Amino acid sequence: MIVTCEPAGAADIDPQAVLAPLTGAAIFLVAVVTEDTGSADVVRGVCGDLAGLVRGVNQRDPESHLTCVTGIGDRLWDTLAGGPRPAGLHVFSEIEAGGRRAVSTPGDLLFHIRSARMDMCFELARVLMNRLRGVVRIVDEVHGFKYFGNRDLIGFVDGTENPTDNAAVRAALIGDEDPDFACGSYVIVQKYLHDLPGWDAQPVEQQERIIGREKLSDTELLDDVKPSFAHNALTQIVDDNGDQVQILRDNMPFGAPGIDEFGTYFIGYARSPGTTEQMLRNMFIGLPEGNYDRLLDFSTAVTGTLFFVPSATMLESLGDGPLDDSTDTADAPSTTAAATGSLEIGSLRGASPDE
Repeated sequence: MIVTCEPAGAADIDPQAVLAPLTGAAIFLVAVVTEDTGSADVVRGVCGDLAGLVRGVNQRDPESHLTCVTGIGDRLWDTLAGGPRPAGLHVFSEIEAGGRRAVSTPGDLLFHIRSARMDMCFELARVLMNRLRGVVRIVDEVHGFKYFGNRDLIGFVDGTENPTDNAAVRAALIGDEDPDFACGSYVIVQKYLHDLPGWDAQPVEQQERIIGREKLSDTELLDDVKPSFAHNALTQIVDDNGDQVQILRDNMPFGAPGIDEFGTYFIGYARSPGTTEQMLRNMFIGLPEGNYDRLLDFSTAVTGTLFFVPSATMLESLGDGPLDDSTDTADAPSTTAAATGSLEIGSLRGASPDE
């Protein structure tokens, strides 16, 4: 597949592995960076070396398709990168309606590690944590697995409507609309826990009405029988021209039967976070208001964070220091932070609702 996300006339820009195919295993690491002087410098070094770290582990089994996508949160961006800001980067906004809540939780860094083999994911996660030990605190770690032909733990195929090829590029990668950040992406992650006994108690026909697809065949229900509250109805977004606007999902089941933990890790890449945010508003608030996603009667979001995913080219350049600042100096991060590598998080906390 040819990826064409850079603005016309720009130098070649390589995206991160946002468009990598679904794999059999994944590890999701969400981290908060410490306040210690020099923390940002260590994180920049890992960003610059990431491609080499992936290649080093991948040599153990080149056919395992090991990849790692790194996202940077709103709180960390200015100190880590400096320069202009991605147009859509902000703290994930909590959504609450009728007792349903899409929470907003902290996160400075996301590492989305994928492979056909869990041991390869584990080894890369171990290597990354060795480099970042004492510099970050892991606030969420999820090990996902492929479950019976890409089904989630509620028994339905997940990701059926994912765009492919050029449609995936258009859905997930930034283009001319924000040329400084071309070939980047935005990603929203949420960890959902399921009331599996409650869900399994529902008749299959009711489950199919809630999802909007047949459970066994994965066939979409016809419009004349699909309820307006169906999950796939509320998550279909159209623009002012009536064209569908898509995102790229790479959700993974996870669980621990011994403690009755069953879940889905939602991860959605998009060229604008507004698309995913509208989907979530439709689900939690309803369209119209009150016509909410009935899947939320059985699934609870316990995390929620938004990250910007720079291009691989930009991520590697962070290893050389903050990006060139082309904005007005009044909008730039402090010179003390840039010089010392301190995050100056104390000064950021008052402006960040996810603290």
